Amino acid sequence: MLRRILLSAAVAVSLQACASAGNQVLAKADAGSVDRVIVDGKTTKADVTAAYGDPNEHSFTDGGNDIWKYTYAYATPKAVNFVPVVGIFAGGADVDKKVLVIMFDKSDVVMRHTMSVSHEEVKRGS
Repeated sequence: MLRRILLSAAVAVSLQACASAGNQVLAKADAGSVDRVIVDGKTTKADVTAAYGDPNEHSFTDGGNDIWKYTYAYATPKAVNFVPVVGIFAGGADVDKKVLVIMFDKSDVVMRHTMSVSHEEVKRGS
């Protein structure tokens, strides 16, 4: 019986898959590392593209300034997902998310940038 429980636990752990999406460069980034790469009033679009690639989103302000947004998310399924029947109703995932937003002036130089990190819980069921 103990052997079956251990085998079931091993299978559940091996099936537990994490998933990531977005800009993989941000995976190991934090506000400090971003601040070393991006200096307001100095860093250019070409510098940002070289460091982070193309943005996930691109928009404009009313004044015509570019806003680039980079996102990264890493999801880890909850263990309850792998409990038969219960996982269908009570499953979910923990999601760590990073967002880098950069505003450029009309000369393509960074005006401002911000890096935010959040932890969210996604639930299935009620």
